[in-house]
Amino acid sequence: MSKIKNYTSIVPAAISISKIEQCLVEFGATDISKKYSEDKICTGIVFRLIVNNIPLFFKLTAKSDACFRVLYAEYKKPNPEIKSKCKMQADRTAWKIISDWVDIQLSMIQLEQAELLQIFLPYAYDNKTDSTFYEKLKENDFKTLLLNP
Repeated sequence: MSKIKNYTSIVPAAISISKIEQCLVEFGATDISKKYSEDKICTGIVFRLIVNNIPLFFKLTAKSDACFRVLYAEYKKPNPEIKSKCKMQADRTAWKIISDWVDIQLSMIQLEQAELLQIFLPYAYDNKTDSTFYEKLKENDFKTLLLNP
């Protein structure tokens, strides 16, 4: 388990989400909004960045349910109390990882180690289809990536 980053994070998800927003705003993001599940858990952040004078939207998603499945599988004798604690931990862990990732990626862009679209292109978001560029590629079995069909 120790190889999983932030699996014991005590930082509340709301703090990690706030830090992500602050980093994005400092980097020029506008129109930041959050997506919530039915049980009132923040599942994603949508934001706009201007790239080559073109406003583009991006969506970062915290997959807390998947994180929970991985973390919960590590328990030898799970019980209802552990399950509840593990769900909260999964949300903290998922958002903390995204927060760290955003911070690192923005640093790479600032240090000219990568370009903005090089980093965020998979997360380019289409509000009409509620999907990211990566999700659209995956939906078509990545066939659009074939250079010589």
